[in-house]
Amino acid sequence: MKVFFNQLFDYNFYCNKKLIEECSKLDNVTNRSIELFSHILNAHHIWNARILGKPISYGVWQIHEIKEWADIHYENQRSSFGIITNNNDFGRRIDYENSEGRLFTNTLQDMLFHIINHSTHHRAQISLDFRSNDLEPINMDYAFYKR
Repeated sequence: MKVFFNQLFDYNFYCNKKLIEECSKLDNVTNRSIELFSHILNAHHIWNARILGKPISYGVWQIHEIKEWADIHYENQRSSFGIITNNNDFGRRIDYENSEGRLFTNTLQDMLFHIINHSTHHRAQISLDFRSNDLEPINMDYAFYKR
């Protein structure tokens, strides 16, 4: 399970890094893309904090300047790799509150997979936003990453 999650988080790191690099080069990034990528970063942080039982530092839809993205992304990934490295029971259930204060329980495995799936979903929305604004989307398919 550790190898599987390390591979998924390597892929997530790669995709987010490519997107950060591309947006840093652009003269004009749409508000929608900034909102979506900030949300990816915030959600990743929030899920890590829930897993670790730490305070949450970002709001779900808090906006970050592009120049801040790389540092937040790196810290999110570092934290996730630490979670993976230091856990052997991925079926362990974790209680947490969602952003509306409701209590839930999920397994560590489900929470980690959600981070990856959630990021992929919103990166696809960013790709659509790029295309809608006459920008070429970045190819972030898993198959291309593995080649």
